[in-house]
Amino acid sequence: MEFTLEALETPALTKAHLADLLFEQIGLNKRESKDMVEAFFNLIADSLIEGTDVKISGFGNFQIRVKAPRPGRNPRTGEAIPIGERRVATFHASAKLKEQIHGNIDPDDAKEVEWSLGGE
Repeated sequence: MEFTLEALETPALTKAHLADLLFEQIGLNKRESKDMVEAFFNLIADSLIEGTDVKISGFGNFQIRVKAPRPGRNPRTGEAIPIGERRVATFHASAKLKEQIHGNIDPDDAKEVEWSLGGE
């Protein structure tokens, strides 16, 4: 199944635009399209919050990384301020996506995207 992105009015692909694409190109009704997009992103967010990696074959990996505490500095006063440990979400694009971005693979030749949560 081929999906097409016409010229975007905004410089970014939004959840609302994704829902519109599902409506136009797959035939879901608008409510189902919006619900599907919301459910997809909620599933990814919930998995990351629980500490589970999300791996989408052909696209990339989302992971939570723990950043160690470190010393910081107030830029105005120069005062030393400790920065505590924190968790951050990271995304690493797959080799296939990187090749598509660089123009080395025809998107029509790319295989379907598969995804999994953590150890699945």
